[in-house]
Parts: sequence; structure tokens; C-alpha cells
Amino acid sequence: MSQRQPNRVCGLKSAVRERPEPGRLSRLSRRNMPGLAILEAPSGLGLASYGVQQLPSALLQLGLADGLGVRATRRVEAPTAGGEIDPATGVLNAAELASYSIGLADAVQEMLEDGEFPLILGGDCSILLGSALALKRRGRHGLLFIDGNADFFQPEANPNGEAASMDLAFATGHGPAAVADLERRGASICEEDVVAFGWRDHKDQADYGSQPLPAATLSLDLPSIRRLGLDNALDLALARLCDPRLDGFLIHLDADVLDDEVMPAVDYRIPGGLSPDELTHVLTCAVASGRAVGLEVAIYNPQLDPEAAAGAVLTEVLTAALRHF
Repeated sequence: MSQRQPNRVCGLKSAVRERPEPGRLSRLSRRNMPGLAILEAPSGLGLASYGVQQLPSALLQLGLADGLGVRATRRVEAPTAGGEIDPATGVLNAAELASYSIGLADAVQEMLEDGEFPLILGGDCSILLGSALALKRRGRHGLLFIDGNADFFQPEANPNGEAASMDLAFATGHGPAAVADLERRGASICEEDVVAFGWRDHKDQADYGSQPLPAATLSLDLPSIRRLGLDNALDLALARLCDPRLDGFLIHLDADVLDDEVMPAVDYRIPGGLSPDELTHVLTCAVASGRAVGLEVAIYNPQLDPEAAAGAVLTEVLTAALRHF
């Protein structure tokens, strides 16, 4: 597993490739940046299994809020779901998911209007629908989709109907209107404003017949990142996401983007992945760009982590990446 080079810094190719003196990156990245605030979104509506609902409480118990110097948290409870696949859409808990996404969007929008940078602790990946809807209400935003899976399945290729495997498709308007056209606003994120970063579920996509990512989306799967080098891949990603036509971008983080050896506490495991140092570097650079407006975290399942070792790694990554707030 390759590690990021310690003498490289964040930025586009045109940026100066010299490491700032201690503290300078903090001063630069904090300029005009909102205050960090935590929002708990313990929804498992997008999965047939249970456990990811405990992600917020587990990471907070591991000291995430204390490490970031954040005391107050908000929480949007998910409705009780019937656990049935909606016959009209082929989506598990479709009605509850749509309702929850709107409620979550209200909470995220309120935080943004209060000048806060939301750190949204899911839940499964379907929390993206609420976060993306909040941004759609406010303008045009990009999405840095850091995930071990591309999450672009369509219901007919997903026998479990799990929105956690279809969230990127739904957020970009590819799917049933009940979940892909919330509030009749169309796609919450334009497909050309998405960077899919670190995914490696090529076999599952082929085996189950997932639709491919749109040609307009910048796809940087794990093999591409290894071929390009992490910093070169980041250059490409940030060039797309820092487009002046965008009002900023959301960071979506699925814990399964991490190497399976250090993050086995996920419901669908795939060999390989980014190292904790690599993920920390990616998140640090994304935040230091000054264009990120929020970060959501999903899929870590504390029930699959009895010693909390994987949770501790995720907590350390987030604390290190967000330490400049």
C-alpha cells in the first residue's frame, strides 16, 4: 500500500508545492471558513441490515467531539421503517426515506444559514439525499464522493432495494422520482459536478449489472488513483470541484473507502482501499481548499467492531483532517 509523501501539500498543479511553516496552513484554511458543528443523522433506512444507526454515538463516545473542540450536537431521528420494498419504486423504505431526506435537508440548511460547517454523522449512505437536497435549495454545488463503492445501482439491479447502493444515482436524478426528484427540484447534484473518488466495487457492478457512472462524472477509481498517484488524482478532483461556477462542494465519506484490513466494520466488504494516512490527506486537502461546505460520514457499523479498533481509526482520521477548524 503506497503512502502519501510527507513533502507534498494540498492544492492544484498551479499551486506552490512547498510545505507552509507550522500553523500557516491552519491560518490560510480557516480564513472565511464557517464554524464546525456536528449533526447526528442515525438513519439506516437505506440498508436491510442493522448497525450503522449507532455510528454517531460510537464516534462521539470515542472522543470525536472532544478532539474537534465541538460540544453542541444536533440530531435528526429517522422514522421507524417497515422494512418493505416499495413495489412502485423497487426501493426499500421509499416513503420513509423521502420524508427523512427532507427533514435532514431542513436541518442541514439551517446549519448552513447559521454559518456552520456541518459534520453529518450517519447512518447509511442514503443520508446523501438529504444533504444534497439542502445544497440544491441554495444553489449549484459539487460533490466529492469518497466511497469504496460507486453507489450507482438502479432498483432493478438491486434485489434488496437498498438506497445505500443507489444514493449517488438518486442524488444525480437517476432513479424513481419519489427519491430522485425530491421536492420536484430535479437532480440535487449535476452529474458533471461529481467526483467519484476511491471506488473499487468493479466486480459487484459487473456481477449484478449496475449502470455505469455517467460520462460527465469525473471517475477516479482506486486503480486510477494508484496509477496517477494520490496527489495528481487530488489535483484533478479539486480542479473540478473548485470550479468558480459552483457555490462550493459537499464531501461524502463512506468508511468502506478505507483499506478493508483497518476498516472491516462495514456491511459489504471489499479487499483493498485507501490507507488512513491517504484518507486523512484527501480530506485535509478538500477542506483546506476553502470550497467545502460540509462533510458527511456513513456506513461504519459499530456492531461489527466489538473492540472499537476500526472506529478509533475513523475517529483519528476525522480529527486530524478537521483539526484546522
